[in-house]
Amino acid sequence: MGRIGLALTLAGTAALLPGCFPEPVACPAIGHVAGLSLAVSANYADDVASLRLEACQDGLCTEEDLMLNPGATAVDQGCTPDGVCSATSSPDGTLQAFLELPALSESPLKATLTGTSPTGIALPVRTLTFTPTGDYPYGEQCGRVITAALTLDEAGLRQR
Repeated sequence: MGRIGLALTLAGTAALLPGCFPEPVACPAIGHVAGLSLAVSANYADDVASLRLEACQDGLCTEEDLMLNPGATAVDQGCTPDGVCSATSSPDGTLQAFLELPALSESPLKATLTGTSPTGIALPVRTLTFTPTGDYPYGEQCGRVITAALTLDEAGLRQR
C-alpha cells in the first residue's frame, strides 16, 4: 500500500473512532421551579373565592394566599400533510395555583388548605400528608425532578 492509501486508511479510521464513544446528551435548557401545584376541579371551582395553603416538610413550613388562575386544556388541531401539527388552549373550568417550595424533597409533605366561598363563608379545612414524587423526565444525565401536585374537589384534597 502506498503512502496515499495508508493516509486515506488512517483518515477513514480516525473519522470512525468518535462513533465508538458515547456522545454527551444535551439536557433541555429549561428551568424547573420546585413547588406544589394545586388544581381545583371544574365542579368545585364556582364554590371557591380564595385559598390559603400551608405546606410543611422536613420541619420547614411555607404559607401563602394562592393566586387562582383559570385552567385550560390543550385541544388538538391536527396535522398538515407535511407533518406540521398544532394545538390550541381552551378553558376547562378548573382553577390552578402554585406554591413555590425551593427545598422540596421526596419526604412526606403536609398540606393544609383553607379558603372562602364567593359569599365569604369559610370552606372546610382540608389537610393531606403525602409524598412528592421524583422522576427523570429528560433522562438520568439531566437530573431528578421532584413534583408535588394536588387536586381539590368537594370530597377534599388528593394527590395527582
